[in-house]
Amino acid sequence: MSATMEVMALTIDGVLAGKAVEFTRPGSRSAIAKSRLEGRQPVTLLGILGDEQGDLRVHGGPDKAIHHYPADHYARWRDDIGAHPLLDAPGAFGENISTHGMTEDAICLGDRFRLGTALVEVSQSRQPCWKLSDRFAVSDMARRVQESGRTGWYYRVLEEGEVQAGDRMTLEARPHPTWPLARLIELLYRRSPEPALLRDVLLLPLVPSWRTLFERRLAQGAIEDWGKRLTGASSHA
Repeated sequence: MSATMEVMALTIDGVLAGKAVEFTRPGSRSAIAKSRLEGRQPVTLLGILGDEQGDLRVHGGPDKAIHHYPADHYARWRDDIGAHPLLDAPGAFGENISTHGMTEDAICLGDRFRLGTALVEVSQSRQPCWKLSDRFAVSDMARRVQESGRTGWYYRVLEEGEVQAGDRMTLEARPHPTWPLARLIELLYRRSPEPALLRDVLLLPLVPSWRTLFERRLAQGAIEDWGKRLTGASSHA
């Protein structure tokens, strides 16, 4: 299984950022509500300048500097959950970058893109949490995102620069063409833990948390319970 390099360049439809505010549950904060930014925006090693995260234990940082969510998925979500005001404009899923023309089956782990003048690298897919369910007021929205594979993904920033809506996003390198994110998402959430496949995935440049997860899965032969992340049970994250 491989993703070709047919998608060489895209136009960035929106650049978005948000401020951390009190959220839906006691003690929780979130910056999932993102707004469009006009004009050129500095891209730092920690993401779009001025963008915030509500819980730095699980969000933000160099390996989750920028969140990209395909606008292509919005129509599918309308089919799934019906008309929803959050789906009327980019930012529903807390994304920093919105585009049309590229989804998880066409982008690979480690892909490097020129994002405006910055250089970014695909670091991991998103692991949705309960905050999406609360944001949409759909009790199982986080689980729907996970099971659909329409998760979006994160970039780390290799070279700082600037970006604005209307800029081109150009693929510069694809070192792992047999590992589109759709394949990794399938392995992460739905496939039985086949030892040979797990050994293969451990050869990839995984973020530390994913490496730990797959090493543990190889040792234990079982897929993890995602319930706490998806529902927020006993969590004030």
